[in-house]
Amino acid sequence: MKLISYRWDGLERIGAVVGAMVVDLNAGLALLDGQTGLLARDMAHLLEQGGDGMQRAREVVRAYTQALQQDPERAQAVACPLDEIQYLPPVPRPQKILAIGANYRAHCAESGMPVPQKPIVFVKVTSALIAHGEDIIYPRITKELDYEGELAVVIGRRARNVLEEEAMDYVAGYTIMNDVSARDLQRTEGQWSRAKGCDTFAPCGPWLVTADEIPDPHALQIETRVNGEVRQQASTGDMVFSIPRLIAHITEGITLLPGDIISTGTPAGVGVYRQPQGLLQPGDEVAIRIEGIGELVNSVVAERL
Repeated sequence: MKLISYRWDGLERIGAVVGAMVVDLNAGLALLDGQTGLLARDMAHLLEQGGDGMQRAREVVRAYTQALQQDPERAQAVACPLDEIQYLPPVPRPQKILAIGANYRAHCAESGMPVPQKPIVFVKVTSALIAHGEDIIYPRITKELDYEGELAVVIGRRARNVLEEEAMDYVAGYTIMNDVSARDLQRTEGQWSRAKGCDTFAPCGPWLVTADEIPDPHALQIETRVNGEVRQQASTGDMVFSIPRLIAHITEGITLLPGDIISTGTPAGVGVYRQPQGLLQPGDEVAIRIEGIGELVNSVVAERL
């Protein structure tokens, strides 16, 4: 399933993308023999319900598909066109966003960094999160704004001291992250909190694709384009540390909760290491596409004085 958080008719909703439509998973309960109530308050709440919540979501989608054939008016009452919604981040309020540095071999090579011996984990603050279609704000505190297209993992179960061989059981699904970075701050401040955590520096979306639809997340093509020009093009198979290794490493000391996000690192081709440099400017559009997931698109705008 493609699960989506969105705003429609003034209300924040959780849904499933079916073709060109979005099915409201709460309203869609009415298609299940007239059931009423609330399937989930938001995406994190749905994930907290584990397999039971996912099963009910699938039942709503099946009921909607059947109603399209048998009772189109009833089906239309619980859905809206995808091109008319306001996108929200797939998990609008995750408790944590953890990101991984230097996790692609070719990116290490282009930056002159040695391949790390263990994962480099840092935090992107949740207030940096924005959705597909929202603007990246170019803040006045930087002159070197850069993009980083990344595969993001969404956690589906509470995870602590997870064994590597069991780690994929804790993955709810996948989405796309742009790890926007202020390179001058990253270079001069030591800590990356501001460099990676300014407002709007975590575009994420457009939706969450459940893990059952991505048989091998380490064999996906990832591509980043700026104003239509391909800047990054690689396979997630170039990761230094696999997703199971990252989850096992992180949960040695940090408890992951449903809805938490791990952004797994970026491949080669970031702006700062291109010759000549290809850093972002106001007016640019960044589009990140990952095979099997979709495309995350955001424009860059100057911070208003």
